[in-house]
Amino acid sequence: MFGFNSITIDPKGRIAMPAKYRDSLFELNTNKIVVTQDPQYPALKIYPQGVWNDISSRLQSLQSLDPIVRKLQWTILGNASVQEFDAQSRMLLMISSELRAHAEIEIKEKIALVGMGDKFELWSLANWEARQHGGPLSTEILEVVLPETVKNMSF
Repeated sequence: MFGFNSITIDPKGRIAMPAKYRDSLFELNTNKIVVTQDPQYPALKIYPQGVWNDISSRLQSLQSLDPIVRKLQWTILGNASVQEFDAQSRMLLMISSELRAHAEIEIKEKIALVGMGDKFELWSLANWEARQHGGPLSTEILEVVLPETVKNMSF
């Protein structure tokens, strides 16, 4: 599941997963998908259930007394929206107003859906283009040194 897609978020705050990804999601034999905040950028992460189960288990097992770890847990786990879907249908995903606000995504706006292998990222087109052209985003939050327990995790 790779590649850039320009899609639209509908008036109800939903996106339709492009057809080219539906077969891959169907082959994963999952009926749930998770949408949550990106911990570093004003973007969202979209995970199939199996990938999410691994990430959430690893995050939950980390020492939450570490303030950096705790912030990652709040950001990723605390903002997760678990949704059921049917990969053989239109596969509409609801993006809550809170998640849209984090990613600076407006209703009826063109947005960037980026396939990243085992997950997707959802960006406003303006922020995606800024990152692609080397522009800074003032909301990057991981400017601190990550604890060793987190460095090897892929979000």
